[in-house]
Amino acid sequence: MELNKIATEQRNEETIHIDKLSTVEMVRLINREDQKVALAVEKETENIARAVDLIADRLSKGGRLIYLGCGTSGRLGILDAAECPPTYSTDPDQVIGVIAGGTGAIFKAIEGAEDNKELGAEDLKKLQLCSKDVLVGLAASGRTPYVIGGMEYAESIGAKVIGVTCCPGSDIDTMADIGIAPMPGPEVVTGSTRMKSGTAQKMVLNILSTGAMIKLGKVYENLMVDVKPSNEKLVNRCISIVQSATGKSEAEAKEALSQCSYHPKTAIVMLLCGINAEEARNALEASGGHVANAIKETGIS
Repeated sequence: MELNKIATEQRNEETIHIDKLSTVEMVRLINREDQKVALAVEKETENIARAVDLIADRLSKGGRLIYLGCGTSGRLGILDAAECPPTYSTDPDQVIGVIAGGTGAIFKAIEGAEDNKELGAEDLKKLQLCSKDVLVGLAASGRTPYVIGGMEYAESIGAKVIGVTCCPGSDIDTMADIGIAPMPGPEVVTGSTRMKSGTAQKMVLNILSTGAMIKLGKVYENLMVDVKPSNEKLVNRCISIVQSATGKSEAEAKEALSQCSYHPKTAIVMLLCGINAEEARNALEASGGHVANAIKETGIS
């Protein structure tokens, strides 16, 4: 392995003297480097948009979104997957994060797991990966054997594959159906890809999952109308969402929510269209779960 040829392993000329700076200067320098990340992600807009459309299409047809990675990349995939059920009421098995080395690797590095190409394929076989699914291979360097093995297996069974790396032209980038490869530049600390590369990957995953959920009708205007009221904070958020979407009072929002098991989508359609919970549920089902379409079909502009 020739690290000097990998973009994420290059030395950052701007930070060579970081160990001699004052704490304030050090923090400012790290922050300046971090500002480069969003610009790097912006350059991948078209590839990210294509990936969002692919993910939304697969999920709408009963497929799953599966993130596969090692170390920081794997943890980021698990984080994004774990946040989908409470935010968008997705089934826990619809968006899944897989990390080399299993659950223990989330908290502690499992040495050697990322070098096992066969293990990537085996972990996906355990999930019964199928052609309806879409796999997102995550690796800052773009050459991790575990991820490559998983991507090769996914392609062999007809699943679509997206690559998210920080190295354009890498193995993972080129073998993917859609390659997303922002280049935020060399790390502040050479090779510490949990920093700028990790931030870039996190930004991409945020857009992939959020964009797909918007296209699936889980957002109305800019409100997370499919939020699951699993704790007191989220119960209050449901009330606030319904109020924001309808302009109704807190009491009216609570009353509507109480009639539909605290499902914001249904309560919004009820209040804006002047119909009961069953009618609102039927309208939503007919519109594929899109609040705006349900309202339009019910005759309310």
